[in-house]
Amino acid sequence: MQDTTTMQSGMQPGSIPRRGRRGWTTVLVGLLLLVAVSAAGGWLAWKNGLLTLNANGVNFGRDPATPATPATQLPLVSASEKAANDAAVAGATAKLAALEQRLAELNQQASAASGQATHAEALLAAFAARRAIERGQQLGYLETQLRIRFGDSQPNAVDRVISAAGKPVTLGSLSEDFERLRPQLTGGSPDEGGWQWFKREMGNLFVIRHDDMPSPSPERRVDRVRSFLAGNRVDMAIIEVERMPGHDAATEWLAHARDYVMTQHALDQLETAALVTPTPPPPATIVPSRPIMPPSAPQPAATASSGTAG
Repeated sequence: MQDTTTMQSGMQPGSIPRRGRRGWTTVLVGLLLLVAVSAAGGWLAWKNGLLTLNANGVNFGRDPATPATPATQLPLVSASEKAANDAAVAGATAKLAALEQRLAELNQQASAASGQATHAEALLAAFAARRAIERGQQLGYLETQLRIRFGDSQPNAVDRVISAAGKPVTLGSLSEDFERLRPQLTGGSPDEGGWQWFKREMGNLFVIRHDDMPSPSPERRVDRVRSFLAGNRVDMAIIEVERMPGHDAATEWLAHARDYVMTQHALDQLETAALVTPTPPPPATIVPSRPIMPPSAPQPAATASSGTAG
């Protein structure tokens, strides 16, 4: 009985220590796992910027050196900085206005120079056309130039000059034809009868006129016609020929002379149109636009300032 008791008592003391060691081992392993998991989580948080470490402690999500600012607070702009910004904007606006004014002046000068060149070309075309008409030559390419330069402003004059070039009448041809007709002009018409001849001769014997009036005798008229033709005054020569006794024989000559005068008038119109330069418009004044001021920075509320100061 005593041995049995002794065996039971001897088995119990040995079993109790083994169970205690196993329990402590489990606790230590769990603590080590907990520490490892915590360390891994902290390392991941520090790597991702969710955790910062400093001497004062641990901060989550932000740098402790950065002061906390309200979400609605904007950076303050001092009065000197605002004045400097306004001055810079005003200076840039003034420079832009000056550049626009200069650009407008350059455009006007370019337009004036282009207009002067255009008028010079038109004047050269008119002079060349006159030279061709006086020589009895065809216009050629000048016909196109006349239509381009004067077709809108002087259409009738252009048509007259082009038509005259097709049937040229020169001052030399008028003088030659007049000399050929001179005997008929001074001797009366071919169908003049004896009585008409007698009255004409008697009328030429006695002529009452002022001293400053030209002589109406046919011989004096011939001299004046020659002088007028030499001075390119065909219109005055026409008047003298129309007053001669045999002016009926000069019908064709008078028609050619009138065509010549009308052509000269048309050339004068073209040259005048080429010389007349329209007055250029005054330079455009550029009104500088108002500078666009930057919006002023809103001032923080009084409560936010007082809270920050506290």
